[in-house]
Amino acid sequence: MPSSAQPKKRYERPGRPKDPSKREKVLDAAKRLFPEFGYDGVSMDTIATEAGVSKLTLYSHFADKDDLFLAAVEAICREQLSPDLFDLSTAQDGVRDVLVRAGRRFLDLVSREQSIRTYRMLAGRSPESAHLSDLFFDLGPRLTIRPIEAFLRQANETGLLSIPEPERAAEHFSSLLKGFWHTRRIIGCSDRPTPEQMEAHLLSAVDLFIRAHQPPGRTSQ
Repeated sequence: MPSSAQPKKRYERPGRPKDPSKREKVLDAAKRLFPEFGYDGVSMDTIATEAGVSKLTLYSHFADKDDLFLAAVEAICREQLSPDLFDLSTAQDGVRDVLVRAGRRFLDLVSREQSIRTYRMLAGRSPESAHLSDLFFDLGPRLTIRPIEAFLRQANETGLLSIPEPERAAEHFSSLLKGFWHTRRIIGCSDRPTPEQMEAHLLSAVDLFIRAHQPPGRTSQ
Protein backbone atom coordinates (compact mmCIF):
# COMPACT_ATOMS: atom_id res chain seq x y z
CA MET A 1 0.00 0.00 0.00
CA PRO A 2 1.44 3.42 -0.91
CA SER A 3 2.69 5.56 1.94
CA SER A 4 3.69 9.21 1.99
CA ALA A 5 5.95 8.76 5.02
CA GLN A 6 9.33 10.43 4.61
CA PRO A 7 12.53 8.44 5.18
CA LYS A 8 13.74 8.54 8.76
CA LYS A 9 17.30 9.78 9.19
CA ARG A 10 18.36 8.65 12.63
CA TYR A 11 22.00 9.03 11.60
CA GLU A 12 21.80 12.84 11.54
CA ARG A 13 23.65 13.71 14.74
CA PRO A 14 22.51 16.63 16.94
CA GLY A 15 24.82 19.32 18.26
CA ARG A 16 27.43 21.51 16.61
CA PRO A 17 28.05 21.05 12.86
CA LYS A 18 30.88 18.58 12.21
CA ASP A 19 33.56 18.76 9.52
CA PRO A 20 31.60 17.85 6.34
CA SER A 21 34.74 16.76 4.48
CA LYS A 22 35.50 14.10 7.08
CA ARG A 23 31.90 12.93 7.01
CA GLU A 24 32.16 12.51 3.24
CA LYS A 25 35.38 10.52 3.64
CA VAL A 26 33.66 8.17 6.09
CA LEU A 27 30.60 7.85 3.85
CA ASP A 28 32.72 7.20 0.76
CA ALA A 29 34.58 4.45 2.62
CA ALA A 30 31.28 2.91 3.73
CA LYS A 31 29.93 3.01 0.16
CA ARG A 32 33.00 1.10 -1.00
CA LEU A 33 33.27 -1.43 1.82
CA PHE A 34 29.66 -2.41 2.53
CA PRO A 35 28.94 -3.42 -1.09
CA GLU A 36 32.19 -5.40 -1.28
CA PHE A 37 32.16 -7.18 2.08
CA GLY A 38 28.56 -6.93 3.29
CA TYR A 39 27.15 -5.56 6.51
CA ASP A 40 28.59 -8.27 8.76
CA GLY A 41 31.97 -8.26 7.01
CA VAL A 42 32.80 -4.63 7.78
CA SER A 43 33.73 -3.17 11.15
CA MET A 44 33.73 0.45 12.23
CA ASP A 45 37.48 0.13 12.77
CA THR A 46 37.94 -0.90 9.16
CA ILE A 47 35.83 1.99 7.88
CA ALA A 48 37.73 4.50 10.04
CA THR A 49 41.04 3.18 8.69
CA GLU A 50 39.82 3.24 5.09
CA ALA A 51 38.55 6.80 5.53
CA GLY A 52 41.75 7.97 7.22
CA VAL A 53 39.97 9.27 10.30
CA SER A 54 39.94 8.37 13.98
CA LYS A 55 37.13 6.32 15.52
CA LEU A 56 36.26 9.39 17.59
CA THR A 57 35.72 11.37 14.40
CA LEU A 58 33.71 8.55 12.86
CA TYR A 59 31.39 8.35 15.87
CA SER A 60 31.00 12.12 15.93
CA HIS A 61 29.18 11.79 12.60
CA PHE A 62 27.45 8.40 12.91
CA ALA A 63 26.08 6.92 16.13
CA ASP A 64 26.80 3.30 15.25
CA LYS A 65 27.25 0.82 12.43
CA ASP A 66 23.52 0.74 11.68
CA ASP A 67 23.49 4.50 11.16
CA LEU A 68 26.48 4.42 8.84
CA PHE A 69 25.08 1.49 6.86
CA LEU A 70 21.77 3.30 6.37
CA ALA A 71 23.51 6.52 5.32
CA ALA A 72 25.50 4.55 2.74
CA VAL A 73 22.33 2.87 1.45
CA GLU A 74 20.62 6.22 1.02
CA ALA A 75 23.61 7.80 -0.71
CA ILE A 76 23.95 4.91 -3.16
CA CYS A 77 20.23 5.01 -4.00
CA ARG A 78 20.23 8.77 -4.54
CA GLU A 79 23.28 8.56 -6.80
CA GLN A 80 21.82 5.70 -8.82
CA LEU A 81 18.51 7.43 -9.56
CA SER A 82 19.74 10.98 -9.95
CA PRO A 83 17.41 13.79 -11.14
CA ASP A 84 19.07 14.06 -14.57
CA LEU A 85 17.58 10.67 -15.51
CA PHE A 86 14.12 12.22 -15.54
CA ASP A 87 14.86 15.18 -17.80
CA LEU A 88 12.46 14.92 -20.73
CA SER A 89 14.46 17.45 -22.75
CA THR A 90 17.24 14.89 -23.17
CA ALA A 91 14.90 12.01 -24.05
CA GLN A 92 14.59 11.32 -27.79
CA ASP A 93 11.51 9.14 -27.34
CA GLY A 94 9.88 11.11 -24.54
CA VAL A 95 8.37 9.23 -21.62
CA ARG A 96 9.54 5.85 -22.87
CA ASP A 97 13.18 6.93 -22.94
CA VAL A 98 12.96 8.31 -19.42
CA LEU A 99 11.38 5.15 -18.05
CA VAL A 100 13.89 2.94 -19.88
CA ARG A 101 16.95 4.73 -18.56
CA ALA A 102 15.52 5.04 -15.03
CA GLY A 103 14.50 1.38 -15.14
CA ARG A 104 17.96 0.39 -16.33
CA ARG A 105 19.56 2.15 -13.35
CA PHE A 106 16.99 0.64 -10.99
CA LEU A 107 17.65 -2.87 -12.26
CA ASP A 108 21.40 -2.40 -12.02
CA LEU A 109 20.99 -1.41 -8.38
CA VAL A 110 18.65 -4.19 -7.23
CA SER A 111 20.44 -6.93 -9.18
CA ARG A 112 23.89 -6.29 -7.72
CA GLU A 113 25.22 -9.22 -5.73
CA GLN A 114 25.57 -7.09 -2.61
CA SER A 115 21.98 -5.87 -2.96
CA ILE A 116 20.81 -9.47 -3.08
CA ARG A 117 22.97 -10.35 -0.05
CA THR A 118 21.56 -7.38 1.85
CA TYR A 119 17.98 -8.49 1.17
CA ARG A 120 18.85 -11.96 2.39
CA MET A 121 20.60 -10.63 5.48
CA LEU A 122 17.68 -8.44 6.48
CA ALA A 123 15.15 -11.20 5.82
CA GLY A 124 17.08 -13.47 8.18
CA ARG A 125 17.25 -11.03 11.08
CA SER A 126 15.17 -11.69 14.17
CA PRO A 127 11.96 -9.73 14.83
CA GLU A 128 13.76 -8.00 17.69
CA SER A 129 16.04 -6.25 15.19
CA ALA A 130 13.31 -5.32 12.73
CA HIS A 131 14.10 -1.63 13.19
CA LEU A 132 17.03 -1.97 10.80
CA SER A 133 14.79 -3.55 8.16
CA ASP A 134 12.22 -0.76 8.58
CA LEU A 135 14.85 1.93 8.18
CA PHE A 136 16.50 0.15 5.25
CA PHE A 137 13.14 -0.02 3.50
CA ASP A 138 12.58 3.72 3.96
CA LEU A 139 16.07 4.70 2.84
CA GLY A 140 16.46 2.04 0.14
CA PRO A 141 13.47 0.56 -1.73
CA ARG A 142 11.05 3.37 -0.85
CA LEU A 143 13.58 6.08 -1.63
CA THR A 144 14.37 4.66 -5.06
CA ILE A 145 10.78 5.02 -6.25
CA ARG A 146 10.38 8.64 -5.06
CA PRO A 147 11.93 10.21 -8.19
CA ILE A 148 9.96 7.78 -10.35
CA GLU A 149 6.79 8.82 -8.54
CA ALA A 150 7.63 12.51 -9.08
CA PHE A 151 8.18 11.93 -12.79
CA LEU A 152 4.93 10.00 -13.15
CA ARG A 153 3.08 12.82 -11.40
CA GLN A 154 4.59 15.26 -13.89
CA ALA A 155 3.65 13.00 -16.81
CA ASN A 156 0.09 12.84 -15.54
CA GLU A 157 -0.19 16.60 -15.04
CA THR A 158 1.11 17.29 -18.56
CA GLY A 159 -1.12 14.65 -20.17
CA LEU A 160 1.71 12.40 -21.35
CA LEU A 161 0.34 9.53 -19.28
CA SER A 162 -2.87 8.92 -17.38
CA ILE A 163 -1.76 8.23 -13.80
CA PRO A 164 -4.20 9.42 -11.14
CA GLU A 165 -2.21 7.67 -8.38
CA PRO A 166 1.49 8.29 -9.09
CA GLU A 167 2.74 6.71 -5.86
CA ARG A 168 0.87 3.48 -6.44
CA ALA A 169 1.92 3.48 -10.10
CA ALA A 170 5.60 3.90 -9.09
CA GLU A 171 5.26 0.83 -6.87
CA HIS A 172 3.68 -1.07 -9.77
CA PHE A 173 6.55 -0.03 -12.06
CA SER A 174 9.09 -1.21 -9.49
CA SER A 175 7.33 -4.56 -9.18
CA LEU A 176 7.18 -4.99 -12.95
CA LEU A 177 10.91 -4.37 -13.20
CA LYS A 178 11.77 -6.87 -10.48
CA GLY A 179 9.48 -9.56 -11.84
CA PHE A 180 10.12 -13.18 -10.83
CA TRP A 181 13.87 -13.10 -11.49
CA HIS A 182 14.48 -10.95 -8.41
CA THR A 183 12.65 -13.38 -6.13
CA ARG A 184 14.55 -16.26 -7.69
CA ARG A 185 17.85 -14.51 -7.02
CA ILE A 186 16.99 -13.83 -3.39
CA ILE A 187 16.08 -17.45 -2.65
CA GLY A 188 19.12 -18.66 -4.56
CA CYS A 189 17.56 -20.62 -7.40
CA SER A 190 19.00 -18.74 -10.37
CA ASP A 191 22.02 -16.76 -11.45
CA ARG A 192 21.88 -13.10 -12.39
CA PRO A 193 20.22 -12.68 -15.82
CA THR A 194 22.52 -11.86 -18.73
CA PRO A 195 22.63 -8.23 -19.91
CA GLU A 196 20.59 -9.26 -22.96
CA GLN A 197 17.94 -10.94 -20.82
CA MET A 198 17.80 -7.97 -18.47
CA GLU A 199 17.41 -5.50 -21.31
CA ALA A 200 14.63 -7.53 -22.93
CA HIS A 201 12.82 -7.74 -19.59
CA LEU A 202 13.25 -3.99 -19.05
CA LEU A 203 11.82 -3.00 -22.44
CA SER A 204 8.90 -5.38 -22.03
CA ALA A 205 8.07 -3.98 -18.59
CA VAL A 206 8.29 -0.36 -19.76
CA ASP A 207 6.08 -0.97 -22.80
CA LEU A 208 3.51 -2.80 -20.69
CA PHE A 209 3.47 0.03 -18.14
CA ILE A 210 3.02 2.70 -20.81
CA ARG A 211 0.18 0.79 -22.49
CA ALA A 212 -1.56 0.50 -19.13
CA HIS A 213 -1.37 4.27 -18.61
CA GLN A 214 -1.91 5.54 -22.15
CA PRO A 215 -4.09 8.66 -22.10
CA PRO A 216 -7.39 8.27 -23.97
CA GLY A 217 -6.96 9.02 -27.66
CA ARG A 218 -3.15 9.12 -27.48
CA THR A 219 -1.20 6.51 -29.42
CA SER A 220 2.43 7.57 -29.00
CA GLN A 221 4.77 9.42 -26.66
